[in-house]
Amino acid sequence: QVQLVESGGGLVQAGGSLRLSCAASGRTFSSYAMGWFRQAPGKEREFVAAISRFGSTTTYADSVKDRFTILRDNANITVYLEMNSLKPEDTAVYYCAADHWVVITGTGKAGYWGQGTQVTVSS
Repeated sequence: QVQLVESGGGLVQAGGSLRLSCAASGRTFSSYAMGWFRQAPGKEREFVAAISRFGSTTTYADSVKDRFTILRDNANITVYLEMNSLKPEDTAVYYCAADHWVVITGTGKAGYWGQGTQVTVSS
């Protein structure tokens, strides 16, 4: 079982940067692909990025490609989302998730979720 705790959200001006962290507990962290999702007010949750078990493969939503980078540190059981050139439309609660690659990237679902961290981008 995996428990996930996100941090690093906050208020930033458009064009700025933030780095989100997701700390995991449990010895099985490297057994799972990791993903970031977000949900804006009044909208459905959407996929943002995913990274494979050992970090060799990543994938991104088109809306964040070339601006966001997902990284993982299996030694410290943490996954990161580096966000640059932030836009007001990136405002959302960001969630980290763990599951198998095909589940996260194919279904938009996951077996394990964090509690979320708020990111607000002002114009």
